[in-house]
Amino acid sequence: MKLPDLDFQAVRTTRLDGRHSKVKIADFAKPLRSGASLADFFEGLPRILAAADLREAAALIVRAKRAGRPVILGMGGHVVKVGLGPAIIGLLERGLIDAVAANGSVMVHDSEAALVGATSEDVGATLGRGAFGVTDETGRLLNRAALEAAAQNMGLGRAVGEALLRLNPPHLKVSLLAACARLNKPATIHAAVGTDVYNIHPEADGAALGAATMADFRLFCRLCATLEGGVFINLGSAVILPEVFLKALTLVRNLGHKVENLTTINMDFIRHYRPQVNVVGRPTQEGGRGFYFIGHHEIMFPLLMSLVLEKNLEEGL
Repeated sequence: MKLPDLDFQAVRTTRLDGRHSKVKIADFAKPLRSGASLADFFEGLPRILAAADLREAAALIVRAKRAGRPVILGMGGHVVKVGLGPAIIGLLERGLIDAVAANGSVMVHDSEAALVGATSEDVGATLGRGAFGVTDETGRLLNRAALEAAAQNMGLGRAVGEALLRLNPPHLKVSLLAACARLNKPATIHAAVGTDVYNIHPEADGAALGAATMADFRLFCRLCATLEGGVFINLGSAVILPEVFLKALTLVRNLGHKVENLTTINMDFIRHYRPQVNVVGRPTQEGGRGFYFIGHHEIMFPLLMSLVLEKNLEEGL
């Protein structure tokens, strides 16, 4: 193959000051200083990539609240395990979160934390002898709540929250589900049969669990019907909540509810397929904005909501 001769001295150059550049020093970070406030910290972040997205996402949450639109938090069990329950309760009490949707493991960790002040058993240490997931108190509480929910045509999240309120365990104040029941805020549980430890308890009843979680799915659909101009946050659920959200959204659109201009936010340790397409991408194709933030829940979610609180103060909300 014969290669052409190239005159490298004939390369046409352009001027730096006339070229379009995507990054400007006005968007650079500001120097950190000792004793700076949280507001100073946020002001000092670069206005580039994820830091710019974080500002925009917080602003959209504030805009939704100013307009009286809902902010719904979807979450997985790891969110409770890393200690965010009390922080979320505080946001519910302040009215910055209007409803919670969770997978089945949230019930496990939330109720155990309330009952004994600890949760998250060591799977590796107990699985070999068949002792993993058979804690009696947890299974009994959750399965009896499912029976009660099915009998009363009630959702599973509300039934567990009310059961905890009646029981009044030593650490009730850290229970997210109890707080939702106390504050009369919707808390829906989207349980899958066979995925959680209460499914292997002797009192497990699949029919009751199915009826209770189906009631919660219908409640979640009603919540999604109000999401025009609102916000859905998926925190740490890579499969269940993204799938549930997509099904609920298509159902309410099928029934004629306009849910087009909405903000969706996914937060997780790594990038997953389902949240990327079912939370961030597909739901906002008709309008709105989707965000994906990668990082540890115990850092990223408080960071986002602290920025929301700062913007609340800034805008006099």
